[in-house]
Amino acid sequence: WLRRTTHYLFIVVVAVNSTLLTINAGDYIFYTDWAWTSFVVFSISQSTMLVVGAIYYILFTGVPGTATYYATIMTIYTWVAKGAWFALGYPYDFIVVPVWIPSAMLLDLSYWATRRNKHAAILIGGTLVGMSLPVFNMINLLLVKDPLEMAFKYPRPTLPPYMTPIEPQVGKFYNSPVALGAGAGAVLSVPIAALGAKLNTW
Repeated sequence: WLRRTTHYLFIVVVAVNSTLLTINAGDYIFYTDWAWTSFVVFSISQSTMLVVGAIYYILFTGVPGTATYYATIMTIYTWVAKGAWFALGYPYDFIVVPVWIPSAMLLDLSYWATRRNKHAAILIGGTLVGMSLPVFNMINLLLVKDPLEMAFKYPRPTLPPYMTPIEPQVGKFYNSPVALGAGAGAVLSVPIAALGAKLNTW
């Protein structure tokens, strides 16, 4: 009983610490007034930290669902933040909650499908997270009704002057943020997760 309780308690502590790790990795939330500009930074930092945190703790716990649990905690945390801004009078779509759970499920699935092989989890799971997380969040942001109108009507009071929207740039996506975010996320996730696994073996 004590061993099982300690095991579950450790998973809870893992999720909380991983959440703090992810929050401090960079943009962990999409504010509508700066969503598309922070998309690439988000894709790189969040895909990397999701893989690093999940792989590191999956190897400790041996539980394939650890990554999904971790992503669920992050999602709940972000919904709380969304509710806080909504309570301050900002519109419902002012914060777009990022999509972590499907990518985390792919990571857990790769760990389970490869019979808990940590190297396969790092290579396959890391690549899946790095490629899927930017795509899921691109679709997520496309569902926002009118981000430019919201950006001009509801700027954040803490927004630095250099981040204030100047003029609408509708349709002027010369570079694909999906390609850049997915590529960078996939490339960075694997070696950094491998380093985390190496540190774990030490």
